[in-house]
Amino acid sequence: MPELPEVETVKRTLADQLTGEKITKVSIHYPGNIRQPEPEVFKQTLIGKEFLAIDRRGKFLLLTLSEGYVLVVHLRMTGQLVLAHAMDGLAKHTHLVFSLSGERELRYADQRKFGTIDLVSQTEMNKLKGLSELGMEPLSPDFTAERLAAVLQNKKRPIKNLLLDQTIVAGIGNIYADEILFEAGIHPEKPAGELSPEEISALWEAVPKMLNLGIQHRGTSIRNYVDGAGQQGGFQNLLRVYGRQGKPCRRCGATIRRTKVSGRGTYFCPGCQGHVEHR
Repeated sequence: MPELPEVETVKRTLADQLTGEKITKVSIHYPGNIRQPEPEVFKQTLIGKEFLAIDRRGKFLLLTLSEGYVLVVHLRMTGQLVLAHAMDGLAKHTHLVFSLSGERELRYADQRKFGTIDLVSQTEMNKLKGLSELGMEPLSPDFTAERLAAVLQNKKRPIKNLLLDQTIVAGIGNIYADEILFEAGIHPEKPAGELSPEEISALWEAVPKMLNLGIQHRGTSIRNYVDGAGQQGGFQNLLRVYGRQGKPCRRCGATIRRTKVSGRGTYFCPGCQGHVEHR
């Protein structure tokens, strides 16, 4: 699933190319990803609209259009939003095509069909389910050690569980949660409320560090992820625990282990991250 670094990379690769373009036609090959409005209204409303800005909130892409509209896109597990030449063949599982001036197209593909697209007014955007409940943006000045400590206080849930909770910190998914906890030296099953001040400080530093490193390397391409130009990322080559079960830790040499935390496959190093007593 594209996480914050992947969505941010898509945003950056689309922003310069898409801003100022007008939508001349909308082709809907599969309407199931469109949550609102109904497909024909969706299509007719978009024609003639101009892309004014491309932003991100958590894992959501926010494509601001003229006349006060916003396309809100969540890529979920396998969604791809790619700018292509109109003459290029359509990739498999392409569900939506936005024709633009200059013989280019913005294409949405989604193998698993779990992604969502909403066309709403700017005044209604922050009422959208999922978007309206988002917590701290981890790459913003609002993400402080004090705020992080406050939300962790007295929480009995495993720290990884809280990192994945979008109402607490927006944008972190399974891959980066594991890498963040490894960087901070914290076992993923440790109850969040039991983190020491030193561990909270290490976690606060690790979150933006690992997310920014992911962005620097244009995201993690393990399965379907590509950026807005259709190119794969490179952060998968730098993963230190995620997907490395049975391999030696690159830091201490201990064998990387896999467990499940709240039903999610979780990778950690017992040498660097210690152990947690199960109660």
